[in-house]
Amino acid sequence: MSKFGLGRGLADLKEEMGSIPDISILTGGERVVVKQIPLVQIGANPDQPRKIFSEKELEELSASIKEKGVLQPILLRAVAGKPYMYEIVAGERRFRASKMAGLTEIPALVKTINDENAMEIALIENVQRENLNPIEEADAYENLMDKCGYDLSDVSRLIGKSESYIKNAIRLINLPDEVKNMVEQGILSPSHARTILVAENPVALAQEIVKKNMSVAETEKIVKNSVRSIKSRTYVSRSMDAKTVRDIEIRIKNALGVQVRLQEKKGGAGSIILSFSTRIQMQELIDRLTK
Repeated sequence: MSKFGLGRGLADLKEEMGSIPDISILTGGERVVVKQIPLVQIGANPDQPRKIFSEKELEELSASIKEKGVLQPILLRAVAGKPYMYEIVAGERRFRASKMAGLTEIPALVKTINDENAMEIALIENVQRENLNPIEEADAYENLMDKCGYDLSDVSRLIGKSESYIKNAIRLINLPDEVKNMVEQGILSPSHARTILVAENPVALAQEIVKKNMSVAETEKIVKNSVRSIKSRTYVSRSMDAKTVRDIEIRIKNALGVQVRLQEKKGGAGSIILSFSTRIQMQELIDRLTK
């Protein structure tokens, strides 16, 4: 069964809220009506994917609200045990701009929504409106998977993007904070950031990319030809010299009594090939290995 209810109340909600992105996770058939809710009774959603709000954009929206009012109601849910009565599910930007404009109340729809669905709605609204920066988007996907128990395919169906897209987006979470900040501020592109994930010193490389205005292709070339982070799955250690390889082969040969060949591969992987010339020698080798 799908984790997402293709809600019976969705059509009513969309009609009442006006032009909004498609939200396919609201459930239940109760009627919801637009109410004027005092701003002092409303609090932000701690799981809101969007963490950074442009002051310039808020000022522009605030000016529009002063002139025309709030044209589209925000979506709230009632909460208990908090210093406010309602929590924002969708529309925090409108809420902030309304406070900036000097309003004391805001039109809102109040609906019964659980924590998981509140996260889903907030994510969908922001992703479909392209309001999230790449780091916020990555954190939102990770939150859905951690807090709601979703897997990659669940998130893919929820937001309508491929699993590879989501997997690629989430990789940015592993960046150092300094590099994340550069991505959030638009100083470094997500493509550059994903490329330097495997670098031994991604912070220094990120600074070099910005300073020299390097392309992604140039960055890939540098990463490919340099030592990679030991935490990376594609970590490439410096190859062992011929003497070291030969010493290892001799040690194994002396222990097992057969010819040995050691082969190195990328990422520290490789193989040890044991050769025998007779069935008797094979059996002796098996006996030694299994003991």
